[in-house]
Amino acid sequence: MTLHPLIAREGWPFLAIAFVVALALSFAGWWLLAVIAWLAFVFMLQFFRDPPRRPPGAPDAVLAPADGRIVSVGPARDPFLDRDALKISVFMNVFNVHSNRSPVDGNVRNVWYHRGSFFNASLDKSSLENERNALELVTASGATVTCVQIAGLVARRILCYVKPGDRVARGQRYGFIRFGSRVDLYLPPTAVPRARVGDKVYATESIVANLVR
Repeated sequence: MTLHPLIAREGWPFLAIAFVVALALSFAGWWLLAVIAWLAFVFMLQFFRDPPRRPPGAPDAVLAPADGRIVSVGPARDPFLDRDALKISVFMNVFNVHSNRSPVDGNVRNVWYHRGSFFNASLDKSSLENERNALELVTASGATVTCVQIAGLVARRILCYVKPGDRVARGQRYGFIRFGSRVDLYLPPTAVPRARVGDKVYATESIVANLVR
């Protein structure tokens, strides 16, 4: 059994630097700067936490791809596949876990990356104008899910670790966005939403919709 790192590997360099700086300032007796540095270390420690998650058993469930708050649920046009879709969006603030996880079991058919702006990720226009990375996932039943990582006002780095041809499992960690962001899901229009705007959701553990066979 592989041990799950409780602190995301993406944060290890930042934490190491912050720890060394805070320790050095403490030994130097620069207490005000040391306190600020230790607070920065604690902030990054909570930001890069990455607890293990266990998905529910429901086979047709679409799971939350990120921790955060639901900011959009409703019909939309999938800009990547040019189709009608049910769109569900999760906004992550800087206090949420920022690991991104696959919402379904499936094969990665396409990966798209687009440069863009850095508007507040809670705004709808961020879906089309911000820097973003999208996956097209195809389930065993043939349903297609588009999962889009979107950079936010503070975020400046989207990390994605899968490529076309890879297979992902529900809840599998596939990427990370640093410092506040959003994840959009575009589901088949027949999907039944299980989340509402304002709901707080947790990656892998919360069901946001069900696919209809």
